[in-house]
Amino acid sequence: MNNTTFDYIIVGGGSAGCVMASRLSEDSNVTVALIEAGGSDASNWVTIPAALIGTVPSRRMNWALKTVPQVGLNGRRGYQPRGKVMGGSSSINAMCYIRGHASDYDAWAADSGCTGWDWQSVLPYFKKSEGNLAGLTGDLHGANGPLKVSNLQSPSSFNQYFLKAAEDCGYTRNSDFNGASQEGVGYYHVTQDKGVRCNAARAYLSEAQSRANLHIIQNASAERIVFVDDNGLKRATGVALQVGEVQQTLTAKREVIVCAGAFGSPKLLMLSGVGPAAHLQSLGIDVVADRAHVGANLQDHADCLITRQYNDKNLIGLGFGFLARLRSIWKAYQTTKTGMLSSNFAESGGFIRTLPTLDKPDVQWHFVVAKADDHGRKRHWGQGYAIHACQLRPYSRGTVRLASKNAQDAPLIDPQYLSDPRDMAVLIRAYKASQAVMQSPVFAPVRGTPLVPEPDAHDDAAIEQFIRNRADTIYHPVGTCRMGADVDSVVDLELRVRGVQGLRVVDASIMPTLIGGNTNAPTIMIAERAADLIRNPS
Repeated sequence: MNNTTFDYIIVGGGSAGCVMASRLSEDSNVTVALIEAGGSDASNWVTIPAALIGTVPSRRMNWALKTVPQVGLNGRRGYQPRGKVMGGSSSINAMCYIRGHASDYDAWAADSGCTGWDWQSVLPYFKKSEGNLAGLTGDLHGANGPLKVSNLQSPSSFNQYFLKAAEDCGYTRNSDFNGASQEGVGYYHVTQDKGVRCNAARAYLSEAQSRANLHIIQNASAERIVFVDDNGLKRATGVALQVGEVQQTLTAKREVIVCAGAFGSPKLLMLSGVGPAAHLQSLGIDVVADRAHVGANLQDHADCLITRQYNDKNLIGLGFGFLARLRSIWKAYQTTKTGMLSSNFAESGGFIRTLPTLDKPDVQWHFVVAKADDHGRKRHWGQGYAIHACQLRPYSRGTVRLASKNAQDAPLIDPQYLSDPRDMAVLIRAYKASQAVMQSPVFAPVRGTPLVPEPDAHDDAAIEQFIRNRADTIYHPVGTCRMGADVDSVVDLELRVRGVQGLRVVDASIMPTLIGGNTNAPTIMIAERAADLIRNPS
């Protein structure tokens, strides 16, 4: 690399990093370096939506992290797939476009002191990012943004069993979960453009990558942030990284911006000496800034899964009928970008209240038109379907810590799932709501057989053990570099890391609390707003 000095260095080419690189490099007077640990997203494994079944369960473009043993999951280690490729997790996720509930952002402002991050303040950034192709217009949607949002090309007719059964149970239909009301059941809008995944790299870098002032460095591992003394404070001045066997240091004249996600961002801060002093000292890391809350406040959506076996031509699975049709399925996708390969698997779902006294949904459903077992890592012959039910606002809080001072070692991820008993109470109600839908007369012709024994809906003790034996993440970790107005928060309201200068964190790790829904669209919103804060400082 000839040039090693830039105005801005961005660590992480995921959802937030792609946005930051694109927006900051719009100013031709600045230079921007984007560092990504993975490689190119120009692959069928990324562009074909259904190919996620080959990336989520494997190490293909995936960090494939694991948690420490979870007491709340009967000692099991949870699985944490995160994208290791341009576009990050937006390159391997299920593409559901969900913003969360408006009240989630109002709570950031009211409860965490995050003025400027309430719903009315963040809505313009959701609209700025959104390029809606589904015909949704009005005050809540954007038509011209880079992130394409569309209807599914070829949703399976099997979804109608779930949707009609849910209606039979009293839930209303909702054609837009990002509209005036989130509650109800319906089809998900997806981040696709005519049947092709629209990940953050495609959305934000397809044109920007040709700019002379933007330098994208792939397959590069960030080892630590470099600091120097500046009038009694430490200032971030660069990033030490390894590219192949070569170690080098890039210099940042203005800022280092960390966009490595809820696990990667606190890990890099701690490797660089920014974090809980006692933890860093125990690993032989020199303390740059004693910040006790770095790596704390980890929140994630724990998910209860019910899977049924049932062979049907409208379901995706390893059945003889499906295999016999593979050639025609591939041809349909090649020629028209339609058919089963355009599926995101989680085609429909919804947001429900498990108690009538609640003022907003506390559980989200993802209805999957394929068998689901252990994140797709356990494969079963035949076809089937599944209902995921996750708790939207968990009370449990976990941590991310370093395993060692070696940057190549995975962090110690401890979500502490179900450590707060209130979370189990919600998931038990979620299980009962899911079973009620599956026991509806609508499902009678296709009810199938349970993949694993399912407890009676009246036996709370058995349901609890079922959940502890089966629950895991639905892939929405946040909060480990918490934003706040208080002095203990990791970043301030402009996402600058407290205790040092020249350093920001921009990704889902800054969320004070987990929003009620999928986290990719909110992460992109955060980056859109951060870019404005940097380019137009107050």
